[in-house]
Amino acid sequence: MKPLATVLSKPNAVLEHFHPTVAHWFRDRFKAPSQPQLCGWPHIRNGHHTLIAAPTGSGKTLTAFLHALDDLLRSGSELRDELQVVYVSPLRALANDVQKNLQQPLAEMQALDPSLPNIRVAVRSGDTPQNERAAMMRKPPHILVTTPESLYILTTSVRGRTMLESTETLIVDEIHALAASKRGSHFALTCERLDHLTSSNGVSLQRIGLSATQRPIEDTAGLLVGQHRDCKIVNVGHLRELDLKIEIPKTPFDTICNGESWREIFLQMQELIASHRTTLVFTNTRKMAERVAARLGEVLSPDRITSHHGSLSKERRLEAEQRLK
Repeated sequence: MKPLATVLSKPNAVLEHFHPTVAHWFRDRFKAPSQPQLCGWPHIRNGHHTLIAAPTGSGKTLTAFLHALDDLLRSGSELRDELQVVYVSPLRALANDVQKNLQQPLAEMQALDPSLPNIRVAVRSGDTPQNERAAMMRKPPHILVTTPESLYILTTSVRGRTMLESTETLIVDEIHALAASKRGSHFALTCERLDHLTSSNGVSLQRIGLSATQRPIEDTAGLLVGQHRDCKIVNVGHLRELDLKIEIPKTPFDTICNGESWREIFLQMQELIASHRTTLVFTNTRKMAERVAARLGEVLSPDRITSHHGSLSKERRLEAEQRLK
């Protein structure tokens, strides 16, 4: 599994391999393919297991999805009415984003060419209502957006395994978020169960991983495909411009943060928030997230501050995500 970072001399040449409508849509939306796309698409097109390591905002997710969409759209009227692509995100919020980001390109492509087949996309996570879960079992989507835990649950039920056995492509986003925990070990087992299901059905499962740069990157590739399979690694680096500053209160630190230190911290946070358009504040616990949000809401007005964590209802989390965007 040797790392690869190659820049093609004719960037737009890679688009010639896509369906004309897909290529047209891409050229209308982007100036040119990004480096992860230039380096990743040839490997994906050739059917290789591929791990793409690149910074956030470099087009990693579209690298995997555009090729999957292209395969589905090329089927035309012969598109099989079954699940073919599984996208796994460690975060439910990211899974919801991806569904929306898939629906819009699909709608735009079909507006360019109404003869394209209708591609169904569905989300299966802990937030998915029971009626929607039952509906996707009766009529599977072509693309399933899910989480590691929900995918595991699907592999343990008869109807879930029946739906999954036609999967041809597994896309794992933000795989680095799983790599250093038991959650990653558990997910690796789920990947093998999915591979067993598809191979029993005569399907060769292609695995595509998307990651921030990891060291050693080969270990992340091993998590994606297992140690006995070959994986092409596209590592385009991780250098980004950063404006980094460490802010600490003037009051000396003690074993327990006292009231004076907290006042200083909140004052500094208030000043930073006022001087920026968007601010993310990370805390160690969900309780602390609620406390900080409440305190900042008192000084900045509640409509400018909200908390976000896994114990909140789906509606509150989605509202917070939309307000932040």
